[in-house]
Amino acid sequence: MKQPSVYLLASKRNGTLYVGVTSDLIKRIWEHRNNVVEGFTRRYGVHMLVWYELHDTMESAITREKRIKEWKREWKLELIESNNATWRDLYLDLVG
Repeated sequence: MKQPSVYLLASKRNGTLYVGVTSDLIKRIWEHRNNVVEGFTRRYGVHMLVWYELHDTMESAITREKRIKEWKREWKLELIESNNATWRDLYLDLVG
C-alpha cells in the first residue's frame, strides 16, 4: 500500500492519540505496533489504527497532517467517530 497517507493511532477508545504521515501505511503501522519506532507511540502504547486518509501526493498528506495536529482533541475524536464509531483497529482490515 505505497500511497501517501495521514493516520491517527490511539492507545484505546478515547485514549492517547497520535497523528502521523507516511508513504507506506501498512509498513508504518506495523513499525508502531511492534515498537520499532522509538518515541511517543512506543512510550505511551499508542498502537491502534483508528483513522486514515489516502492522498495523491506526499505534499497534500503532510499539509493535512499539520492541520490535524493543530486541531482540538474534541475535533480529532469527532473525526475518528464519524468514520469508525466502534474504534475498531483498522490495521486488521488492511492486512486481513
